[in-house]
Amino acid sequence: MTNKTFVFGHKNPDTDSIASAISMANLRNQLGENSECFRLGNVNKETNFALNTFKFDAPQLLEKVDENNTVIMVDTNEFSQTADGIESSHVKMIVDHHRMKLETTEPIYCIAEPVGCTSTILYKLYKQNDIAIDSKMAGIMLSAIISDTLLFKSPTCTEEDRIIAKKLSDIANIDMSRYGLDLLKAGTDLSDYTPEQVINIDSKLFEKDGKKFKIAQINTADVNDVFKNQAYFEAAINQEIQNDNLDLYVFAATDILNANSKIITMGTKSNIVEKAFGVSLDHNTATLENVVSRKKQILPNILSNLD
Repeated sequence: MTNKTFVFGHKNPDTDSIASAISMANLRNQLGENSECFRLGNVNKETNFALNTFKFDAPQLLEKVDENNTVIMVDTNEFSQTADGIESSHVKMIVDHHRMKLETTEPIYCIAEPVGCTSTILYKLYKQNDIAIDSKMAGIMLSAIISDTLLFKSPTCTEEDRIIAKKLSDIANIDMSRYGLDLLKAGTDLSDYTPEQVINIDSKLFEKDGKKFKIAQINTADVNDVFKNQAYFEAAINQEIQNDNLDLYVFAATDILNANSKIITMGTKSNIVEKAFGVSLDHNTATLENVVSRKKQILPNILSNLD
């Protein structure tokens, strides 16, 4: 297995993390490299909907890597968010659309662009390498763009995302608007999740100046239905804070229909959220109007107010 390139994204994988691993591994294999895609956690319902629609199996679960493994990271560049042992592995390439927090011991091939989705970048890599995208691959890549841009409602969405999504929908031969809404709705069903599972559907760990915090996000079509379980979520969040020695935890339920988010925030630094968004917490909650993006709205505001 030492001659194989391991391709994966971040822990608690979302649709882009899975789709990017699939499409990158396929691209590298088409270019003559022995690559395999992996996942770093359970596949959520939205991603399962996309995988089932376009007839893909979920990638194999990977728990850790070591110095014998060659790695391509997609949809993340932060070692704290990816596979255990990543520091000792040989990271040969990164393709990402998030802020850069990266230090390596050797030069690597790195592509980072301020677009709404890693799959948007990967589409261009296919074109640059003159590798055809079939209808299945187009469908899973399109699913990632729809997911990451909330069907183009997110402020992270760029004109490039829209143009490439249209090209992929043509290749996949699907109605982008209809499929996109079905995809997003598939991810809002929380009926058989425990509170601990809900807050870990899409949770990311961040660190700055010795402060550790997590931002978790889910999509919903009914915020009130989510928050009827607030007490259970708070208990689960408190446990996460204790287990991971966190200074702050922000759980955001993002309304895919009205494009705003309601949050639960807890921890010794929860006052940062009030300062960052100009809100007052009421029983640990607040509504953030017109806020739907962790990457472009929630995280930057918290980072700039962290003390």
